Amino acid sequence: MLVYLTEYLQQYISGFGVFSYITMRAIMSVLTALTLSFLIGPAMIRWLTRLKVGQSIREDGPQTHLIKSGTPTMGGTMIIFSIALAVILWGDLTNHYLVVITLSMLGFGVIGFVDDYMKVVYKDPEGMRSRTKYLWQSIVGLITAYTLFAMANVPAETQLLIPYMKDTVIELGMWTIVLSYFVIVGTSNAVNLTDGLDGLAIMPAVMISAALGIFAYLSGHVYFADYLNIPYIPGVGELTILAAALVGAGLGFLWFNAHPAQVFMGDVGSLAIGATLGGIAVAVKQELVLFIMGGIFVAETISVILQVGSFKLRGKRIFLMAPLHHHYEQKGWHESQVIVRFWIITILLVLIGLASLKLR
Repeated sequence: MLVYLTEYLQQYISGFGVFSYITMRAIMSVLTALTLSFLIGPAMIRWLTRLKVGQSIREDGPQTHLIKSGTPTMGGTMIIFSIALAVILWGDLTNHYLVVITLSMLGFGVIGFVDDYMKVVYKDPEGMRSRTKYLWQSIVGLITAYTLFAMANVPAETQLLIPYMKDTVIELGMWTIVLSYFVIVGTSNAVNLTDGLDGLAIMPAVMISAALGIFAYLSGHVYFADYLNIPYIPGVGELTILAAALVGAGLGFLWFNAHPAQVFMGDVGSLAIGATLGGIAVAVKQELVLFIMGGIFVAETISVILQVGSFKLRGKRIFLMAPLHHHYEQKGWHESQVIVRFWIITILLVLIGLASLKLR
């Protein structure tokens, strides 16, 4: 919205031309989302507290978590609102990448909102039944994947790029839809599983979003893409605005979510954030790099799969408790130790992922 205003004002004041650059609008997107989070955060926490929208805590979980019972949840609505408004203000709303993935974020956010509502109203820690939730995630994920495939403009958008290997790609054709679906839905659920400790999920999401924003900007710039030998995808650079908005909104939320948390993001936040990361990775053709940078999310998901599979097949558990962060809590790590150490690991993984831009 503001991008169109600045284009108009540029006719009279040349200085407004700076807002035509994606980099400047990305900075404004970060600051806008961050400021919005700071402004609406306290009011939302008070409102959720008055509504008694408190988090239900699993009785079989770590006993140290019982004191968190009643902490306001559904704070992810603050994240989604801040991201959406920042995108509307600073994004080019004629860009189909930006519109499709932002709508996907909102779709997954609605699913998470319904799930959270069932948890807090009916006091059921499980919320929406798994099959129902997965069905709706699949619908939104498939629509997003198919739309991106149908609107593909260059051959690279139907290929799988192998990181660290020069000119090595796999032509997927229609299978691009399948891959995109699993990346979007899988990342959404992976972030959701990781969101179990104060700030554990949001900070890795912020770091990964920042890295994906760099990939989006470079992939949408013909000279940088050619120099780095990565796919040039016209228009995909606009996703830098969305990635930047997630960074700002995520940092703003972390202000209130840092241990001890004043509010939890809930499924409304985690499902939406995960889907957004997956959608951006699909658009910029960095699905495998997302797998690397999101190693913590991957490990958390695998720990749940292995735990459930082992218990059903052998009647024995592999971990003291799943997801993985609870395993380390049960081993005696303090919650803050788990969080910070997982953050450090994510920093290293993000750097490894970014290194794929040059190590080819």
